[in-house]
Amino acid sequence: MPIVAQSTETTDWVSRYADEVIEESERRAPGKPVVVASGLSPSGPIHLGNLREVMTPHLVADEIRRRGHEVRHLISWDDYDRYRKVPNGVAGVDDSWGEHIGRPLTAVPAPKGSPYPSWAEHFKAAMVEALGELGVEFDGISQTEQYTSGTYREQILHAMKHRGDIDAILDQYRTKKAPAKKQSQKPLDEAELEAAEGSGAAADDDGTGSAGYFPYKPYCGDCGKDLTTVTAYDDDTTELTYTCTACDFSETVRLSEFNRGKLVWKVDWPMRWAYEGVVFEPSGVDHSSPGSSFQVGGQIVGSIFGGKQPIGPMYAFVGISGMAKMSSSKGGVPTPGDALKIMEPQILRWLYARRRPNQSFKIAFDQEIQRLYDEWDKLEGKVADGSALPADVAAHSRAVGTAGGELPKTPRPMPYRTLASVADITAGAEDQTLRILSELDPADPLSSLDEVRPRLDRAEAWINTQVPADQRTVVRKEADTELIKSLDDQGRASLRLLLDGLDSHWSLDGLTHLVYGVPKVQAGFSADATPKELPAEIKVAQRTFFALLYHLLVGRDTGPRLPTLLLAVGQERVRKLLGE
Repeated sequence: MPIVAQSTETTDWVSRYADEVIEESERRAPGKPVVVASGLSPSGPIHLGNLREVMTPHLVADEIRRRGHEVRHLISWDDYDRYRKVPNGVAGVDDSWGEHIGRPLTAVPAPKGSPYPSWAEHFKAAMVEALGELGVEFDGISQTEQYTSGTYREQILHAMKHRGDIDAILDQYRTKKAPAKKQSQKPLDEAELEAAEGSGAAADDDGTGSAGYFPYKPYCGDCGKDLTTVTAYDDDTTELTYTCTACDFSETVRLSEFNRGKLVWKVDWPMRWAYEGVVFEPSGVDHSSPGSSFQVGGQIVGSIFGGKQPIGPMYAFVGISGMAKMSSSKGGVPTPGDALKIMEPQILRWLYARRRPNQSFKIAFDQEIQRLYDEWDKLEGKVADGSALPADVAAHSRAVGTAGGELPKTPRPMPYRTLASVADITAGAEDQTLRILSELDPADPLSSLDEVRPRLDRAEAWINTQVPADQRTVVRKEADTELIKSLDDQGRASLRLLLDGLDSHWSLDGLTHLVYGVPKVQAGFSADATPKELPAEIKVAQRTFFALLYHLLVGRDTGPRLPTLLLAVGQERVRKLLGE
């Protein structure tokens, strides 16, 4: 069932940008679809920082759709960029890929074993799959297809004709001190390094060679690389001559008929703004400095291409908390696909929706993911009972679905930390998992594990890929008789109280009451006494009792929550391990 097509609460950042974008679009192109854009380079794994380049305009576009407006979210795949280097840690790639440096990403072979025809398609596919799971609706544009089909021919010829004007704009920044490098999350094409460059030996870092400045870079007709330098160009005939420093090849072509090359980055980006009529596009914080692509593009788009620079925020860094090396074959750079293996799409959407673009945040791959899920479940409860703040309601609405409808969700969302503990203890055995989860609430047992999927699957994946082997829970096979014999009277009495109460407390809530109540009863208080009614020593006694149980059950000081652990082990085995 579609979500109502109207504005959500206007106190959140998404609604405010939607207001601005709709107003600006009507001013620029009244009656036409609103155009928002993202740019991604499939030069390697497209990581979770790059995802902000997509999620920011996606959320704004979706809000505009909710209000009944037609909107296009363009994702420009920069797959005609040059292959710059052999990345570390990518499975199926070795040093032999170095021979392809300088070729378009679509002309580089995919990693060994990939079903895709090129490097670009291999890394693009993983992102497309993740975006589908996240509910991101977009129009993909391959820059390889755009350039090689001649789509931009008129714009290329126009840029070459006005190369002197472009050169003058770039010249404003050439004498300025280069800004200090910032941590960048612009897609992995390293677009800032490309700048407005020529990569050939006869060109400096902004495309100016001995024959002057040219904003166009051909790919060599012999070796296919962009290690070329334009040595001559005639505006009337469009004859262009270039030489290749990689293979010494040289040729003269008619640019009006030639489709094997591209505009340099600082000209390419503003050209696309004008060509597509982009109204909204965010950019990384690295683009805020003088001379950056976004700043220079803002001048070029108007004075050269007659367009306007998009409005849009600078987005901040997205960090990672605790990515386990064993889960990544990509050199430790987690991707949206990696995140979606351990968390549901709603949670990942929520992380991007609840923070303003200029606010940095972290995505948890470690134990923090359990706290994150607790926070989400608490929010779900507040939204359901009407006690959530307006901005939180808006972020929740954007997380659970889009203008087209709600995302698939877990029918019965049990706590993530509980599911993870059960997955840890059972090692994925479905019969055991169903037994334990059914005993959590005997009054309303599960009939099938499908009721707790996909959350259960995500929790199992987290246990299997992010929790090191030495931190996994292994239940003892036999009782620790030496430890049991060494207990004093109080220790033995605490175990007796627990064992006597197992039958009547065999549920998650019941066992929680029991294990916390044993030290209270031993100290002469009621098992129902609240912390305010108890002396501080009770907490010490509880910790001591918990440590004893962990040692007897799993041979360690700590482990999963004891009530969950007891249910997972099973009453018969618990009695055996506790010495009955």
